[in-house]
Amino acid sequence: MEDKKYIKLITSTEIAEYSNIKGFMILKPYGYKIWENIKKIINKMLIKNKYKNVYFPLLIPKNLFDLENKYIKTFSKECAIVTHTKLIVNKKNKLIIDKRSKLNEFLIIRPTSETIIWNTFNKWIKSYRDFPILINQWCNIIRIEMRNKMLIRNSEFLWQEGHSAHINEKDALLEINKIKYLYKKLIKYYLSIPYISGYKTDKEKFAGAKFTYTFETITKNKGKFIQLATIHFLSQIFSKAFNVKYINKENIQEYPWGTSCGVSTRLIGALIMIHNDDHGLILPPKIAPIQVIIIPIIRKDTNKNKVFNFINFIKKNLKKKKIKVKCDNTSKTPGYKFYKYENMGVPIRITIGEYEINKNIIEITRRDTLKKRYLYIKKNLNKKILNILNNIQKNIYMIAEKNMKKKTYIIDNYNEFKNKISTNRGLILSHWDNNTKTEFKIQEETKATIRCIPKKNKFKEIGKCIYSGKKSKQRVVFGKSY
Repeated sequence: MEDKKYIKLITSTEIAEYSNIKGFMILKPYGYKIWENIKKIINKMLIKNKYKNVYFPLLIPKNLFDLENKYIKTFSKECAIVTHTKLIVNKKNKLIIDKRSKLNEFLIIRPTSETIIWNTFNKWIKSYRDFPILINQWCNIIRIEMRNKMLIRNSEFLWQEGHSAHINEKDALLEINKIKYLYKKLIKYYLSIPYISGYKTDKEKFAGAKFTYTFETITKNKGKFIQLATIHFLSQIFSKAFNVKYINKENIQEYPWGTSCGVSTRLIGALIMIHNDDHGLILPPKIAPIQVIIIPIIRKDTNKNKVFNFINFIKKNLKKKKIKVKCDNTSKTPGYKFYKYENMGVPIRITIGEYEINKNIIEITRRDTLKKRYLYIKKNLNKKILNILNNIQKNIYMIAEKNMKKKTYIIDNYNEFKNKISTNRGLILSHWDNNTKTEFKIQEETKATIRCIPKKNKFKEIGKCIYSGKKSKQRVVFGKSY
């Protein structure tokens, strides 16, 4: 999908729009509802995993950032700060900063919350009996982006950030495995997005983490990478930086082990980039704000009461199965409505007029295939609609997976690598010598980065680094990202 078409689709479906502040967007009701549906799914899974929701302050004192050097070096260029607390009106009736209100220590608007959370853990953690601590925060984040792309790279975005503290390394790593499973389920079964997962290199991992595990996908047309979710093993890095200690069973002080994880409204951008066609967006039914749209066909001689009574009967039955259904009874033409809801990606369209009522049928159109069929009302309609929704969910995943496989290349020659990355892009599997200098050189020459080091055995084979020719133990994933 070209960039202009992507932005047009976001705005025409009323998912989001630009604000008058560069890098900041307005998430509109339809877009926010998609986020709410994703949020409900994650929240339910986290609560099942015994997480509790919390909220920490938006502003973080600078001194907390100073305690973890690697962390602040990474985020320093993106941080927005508060230096004064008051405005005054000058003689020209303009608002200006009151210089007398300058803060002794400036406040940083959170780029993420590890610092303030681990500072708080100092009060919460005293004994081995306090573990595990499993908390989750739904909030906004500000990272001033130089390259902005709506829903993919915004200076402000909404996200979920989970944080945990554990008595030992084993428990922390077990928690990471639980979150891996949670994100896999979210991405594949709810968002219908194919992905490749693995570890970030030391160059690309989260600052202040021992390792970062990532879920990555590629866009439908351009073959660029989008990072969907990340999980960080913090080890004892933050507990030592913030001097968080607990008394173990032997009455000895120890540092706890930490993890963090997160997804953001970038997921909506990924959905748009991956699930679309010439008619607009195609939403996975499980996160669609409207799963079934009913379009009444009203002509001059139509008995309106008869049509709308029939529609209400259909709606009532579908709602019994918790199917999200809406009837558009506005005065717009059926053709206008067809275009509108196809563009919005509504999974199923039902068309009802007197003809359908007399035949005791409904006309159904699937958004993924645009194929029409008729269903009899009295023959397990609810069950049939649910089956169609499930089929759409699976089908759009299969289409996206096929596209990802089509754009996956195994390359062992550097010249071929450079040519492919500059033209077709996509997911490139090549050998790398595990040297950060080599990684920098490849990025410098091609703008491609190592998206992840896959864990699966099928990627582990002896070979030669495409750049240095040195020995390599496995293939890694290269690609260009937004």
